[in-house]
Amino acid sequence: MKNENYWKQANITQRNQKDDFFRNHPQSPIPNVDRARFTSLDYYEPDLDYRFTIELNEFEKPKPIKINDSKGNIRDMLIWGEFHFQINEKELTLQAYKSSSDEMRLFVPFKDKTNSHETYGAGKYLDLYYEEDKTEDGKWILDFNKSTNPWCAYSEDYACPLVPSSNWLDIEILAGEKKYPLSTH
Repeated sequence: MKNENYWKQANITQRNQKDDFFRNHPQSPIPNVDRARFTSLDYYEPDLDYRFTIELNEFEKPKPIKINDSKGNIRDMLIWGEFHFQINEKELTLQAYKSSSDEMRLFVPFKDKTNSHETYGAGKYLDLYYEEDKTEDGKWILDFNKSTNPWCAYSEDYACPLVPSSNWLDIEILAGEKKYPLSTH
């Protein structure tokens, strides 16, 4: 299928660009002591079964929430809405958050059954952007293949929002980034 091959290649290209940024850019979260040994991040193979084009059930009035981060700080966010979808015939829900009502990005952190043994223990993130991930008919592309580790997975210098328990999934999401290969924490 031509579209599937194009999608897989685009996914691999995006991963290669991220690896290059992490290897070479001065703002990379990879600690300087690890840069010489760092070659690439570890990923699951791209899998269309973990890509959904679905509606976001937006709340008429977004609900405020306080989210702890990895350094013990509290972040004020808004629960913007919920995604409802199925994986392996299991009904799942993920909440999408924003820092403010005018933000042009949805933040979708999640935990799943791969955390700690295959993926970062604190969970993974999906960032969805209006221009890139929202379709013309108003749906969103929720692609777990693009899920990433928070920057605190690479270095303890970063403070990362923790995943609220409402976004803990009782299944394995075999997509996106795996554990950071050089992790010491």
